Amino acid sequence: MDTIVVGVDNSAASTRAVEFAVDRAQRNHWKIVLVHVIPWSPFSFQTPSENEHRHREKQREIKAATEQVLAPMAEIAERGGVPHTEVVRHGKPSDTVLDICAEVGAVHVIVGRTGDSGLREAVFGSVANRLAQHADVPVTVVP
Repeated sequence: MDTIVVGVDNSAASTRAVEFAVDRAQRNHWKIVLVHVIPWSPFSFQTPSENEHRHREKQREIKAATEQVLAPMAEIAERGGVPHTEVVRHGKPSDTVLDICAEVGAVHVIVGRTGDSGLREAVFGSVANRLAQHADVPVTVVP
């Protein structure tokens, strides 16, 4: 059974991406890995007191993301009868999704287009764009 990775956040585009992925998974007998990445850099400057609380804060963020972002997406996969797992990690979203693809042997990546526009996208680019440029597997961007 092939595995696909679906990158999700808390957007309507992510919901559409999961629905699209579930439909394709049903047809192709794929399993889905739902991935949410909490943006985080190990190179950010922290005060000593912030460093003391860093691990606890990261755990709190993972718990919140699991409940608020992944649980509703997992429910879509469950309703569709598609085998799935969920992963939450901290990191740079595009790089982390690609790392997870390699770890699970994904054959495809599906993400929603969240509609970033203007200066932010011009300077930083979108996660979907970076995935499409750097992935070793096909990437589908769902509008």
